Amino acid sequence: MVVPLPPVAGNPLDRDQPAYLRLPNNAPGSVPVRVGIILPFSSSTSGTRNLAAAMLKAAELAVFDGGNRDVLLITADEGATPDAAGGAALKLLGQGAEIIIGPLFGPSVSAIAPLARDRGVPVLAFSTERSVAGNGVYLLSFLPQSEVKRVVSYAVSQGHHKFAAMVPETAYGDVIAGAFTDVVKSAGATSVDIEHFAPNSATVMAPATTIAKGSADAVMIAQGGSVLRAIAPSLAFNGLDPAKVKLLGTGLWDDASVVKEQTLTGGWFAAPEPNADEAFNEKYRATYGAAPPQLASLAYDAVTLVALLSTGTPYHRFTNAALMDPNGFGGVNGIFRFNADGTSERGLAVLEVQPDGFHVVSPAPRTFQAQSF
Repeated sequence: MVVPLPPVAGNPLDRDQPAYLRLPNNAPGSVPVRVGIILPFSSSTSGTRNLAAAMLKAAELAVFDGGNRDVLLITADEGATPDAAGGAALKLLGQGAEIIIGPLFGPSVSAIAPLARDRGVPVLAFSTERSVAGNGVYLLSFLPQSEVKRVVSYAVSQGHHKFAAMVPETAYGDVIAGAFTDVVKSAGATSVDIEHFAPNSATVMAPATTIAKGSADAVMIAQGGSVLRAIAPSLAFNGLDPAKVKLLGTGLWDDASVVKEQTLTGGWFAAPEPNADEAFNEKYRATYGAAPPQLASLAYDAVTLVALLSTGTPYHRFTNAALMDPNGFGGVNGIFRFNADGTSERGLAVLEVQPDGFHVVSPAPRTFQAQSF
């Protein structure tokens, strides 16, 4: 499918203006790389406020590491409503932001997208809602669709051809079910069953029984935590033989507690390579005295990407062609690139569950060219 490019901006930011924000230490005659950042700094939830603060710190760390003094971060509060996010975008655009990083939540992204598009300013957002991507909005988040594609494709390459899935009756489950159906079909395999369940341990026995008695030779379980640790034994109890049927998981399996469940041993799931983010974590900890939350690395990657592309002509450097470089970019958790529909594709490893931890059975690719499993 051909995805149309964003329409021509109605009121483009196409040149530097005297009213745009600049700092006293900006070199005379230079044009700062004005980078807008929208995050929920004033959220009523402490965890969200802390995440926003950590993401800003990671963005500042990327500026320091990049060594480009012309990169100017301009912040605005996402607030608690789409209208607040829209106001934040207008503030940043009025200050001359060439590119916007954030917001975090899907409704906020939808609110700022037309405003940024009108000015010809791309958005690197952190939402996982695929529906808000495209037409100038690029999602830098960890999308579950990439995990499903990677692990199913690897399973097919290892001789599995009949797939079933157990997915929760949640928005996440709906995303996984859709991705699972598409990926299995595109890989030339067959989807024999998708069973849905309420996301609690008491409801998994019936769908597990149906799956176990079916014909699948690979079963995806889109669940983590205690519910996952209830599903796997239920499948085994009802006759599923893990020596013949491979259990597959999503990034929710990337949890140390998974190795404690014996019936998950030998299962595969897709995730960044273990310790891929170790250097970033150590640098962040050394700078700020605390470990970063996982999503902080996305802000670091966003600013690093902006710095990489900032050598072009001001207000003409963050083009669709530049952002959608098919070779992709290096990130904290491995390579990534943007698709024409605004979603991101990541180079993930396939990990196998073993009693002593997760073992890499298929390394994360180092390039998007000639990928192999």
